[in-house]
Amino acid sequence: MREVFAAFLRLGCTSFGGPIAHLAYFRRTFVEERRWLDEATYARIVGFCSILPGPTSSQVGMLIGLTRGGPLGAVAAWLGFTAPSAILMALIAAVLTGAERHTTPVWFGGLLDGLFAAAAAVVAQAVIALARSLCTDLGTKLVAVCAMAVALALRAYPGYQWVPILLGALAGALVLHAPGLRAEPLPIRVSRPVSIVAALVFLLLVAVTALPRTATTALLGTLIRAGALVFGGGHVVLPLLQSLTRDRLIAAQDFFAGYGAAQAMPGPLNTFATFVGYTNGSPLHGLAGALVATVLIFLPSFALIFAIAPVWNRIVALPRAVGALRGANASVIGLLAAVLYDPVLVSLGPNPARLAIALAAFGAIVLLRTAPWLVVVVAAALGALLRA
Repeated sequence: MREVFAAFLRLGCTSFGGPIAHLAYFRRTFVEERRWLDEATYARIVGFCSILPGPTSSQVGMLIGLTRGGPLGAVAAWLGFTAPSAILMALIAAVLTGAERHTTPVWFGGLLDGLFAAAAAVVAQAVIALARSLCTDLGTKLVAVCAMAVALALRAYPGYQWVPILLGALAGALVLHAPGLRAEPLPIRVSRPVSIVAALVFLLLVAVTALPRTATTALLGTLIRAGALVFGGGHVVLPLLQSLTRDRLIAAQDFFAGYGAAQAMPGPLNTFATFVGYTNGSPLHGLAGALVATVLIFLPSFALIFAIAPVWNRIVALPRAVGALRGANASVIGLLAAVLYDPVLVSLGPNPARLAIALAAFGAIVLLRTAPWLVVVVAAALGALLRA
């Protein structure tokens, strides 16, 4: 456990760049350097986690910890990888909250403008990059366009952003399957009792979303939906958590400032929930809210890993299962494109500074291939300087 925790703590402090970059760091560390896994085993773990909702890199890390140190090793892997960025996001939230309670410096509004603009650039780059890798033929492109249309139609109904992904998976199972496509079995064993307990935990968490709506249950339900229904990594958490701004639990400017700050953090993007848990306006806020939010955003997808693993090897050879995965991935692109339009681009508004910083940040990421975390830091500093 100590070995697993130390390895993942180092990665949690140095793994910048988002989920895809994290998987590359994992491969170099655990396949090439430490040799905990061979290439084929690592590929099977990544393939399994890719079809589940939730943060793929964190799920892969948990399974690597499981293979090395058993169930406690899985917990140690998650804690080591998540703690650095979660602590940093809580500190940023504390600073932001403190600034709002006192006289806000002139430059602070510009800092938020820069973070907001950088977030817009990061989301735009994510849409383009993911579309190139996941929408490779006419069928997947059509699914993505339809998913975008459905997502825009449902934007007035927060909490239903999972509908496009479900419809895309069904469409993929029907029209995107191919007899020659199959995935490899998962090289991890989970006992039936553990699988049943994990499934019950998942169902119990989902039941929380049906509780009578109050400020606290709205926060908890949104976090659970984001953890249980998000495909595609941390960027897709944005539309699900953004419903909190409509519920007036967090100001839109604070929300996007926190999301922009999350891009500059190492480790999983889902620790944006730590920021939301700290700054939200429900009775559950501050350090307690940050801790609860951090656990809830990850727990549903982790429970799914252990609930689904025993049946994975039985269905993985079915060609329609691969088609459903392709359809769900294409729907993620449509959902991201809808979010890019509203609220990201719409919220940039007529603010010339935001627009200029967003365009410059996008050019730096796409054309100059600058690391997103560095772009976020520079954009925040530039926004502060322009406002001052």
